[in-house]
Amino acid sequence: MTPEGRIKTACLRYLERRGFYAWNNPTGAVQIRPGKFLRFGKVGSSDILGVLPDGKFLAIEVKASNGRLSPEQSAFLEKIRGKGGLALLVRSWQALDAALRREGYADDGPLFQENNALPYGGA
Repeated sequence: MTPEGRIKTACLRYLERRGFYAWNNPTGAVQIRPGKFLRFGKVGSSDILGVLPDGKFLAIEVKASNGRLSPEQSAFLEKIRGKGGLALLVRSWQALDAALRREGYADDGPLFQENNALPYGGA
């Protein structure tokens, strides 16, 4: 699994544990015959999409420590923000937690283990 894949998995587990409604949003293309591709997903759309408890749309782009947003990814995040949604770029599940808490989505329940890892794995 790639570094971004590990972070994305940890973020999805974190969101599930917190009770958020969110899902993996795969995008890309597969070659179906020479020179012909089947594209899926919206170009630039975030890795994780969801709905916050107050009904706000959630878009999370996951990047490894050295990863950069493509112009299409930046435009997608800006479009979501412009429509009143919460659009985030995160590099760890801890960064996701901090961003959600800053936005007022705090949870004081038993989420973390003493070693500061997610209860069932994750980066």
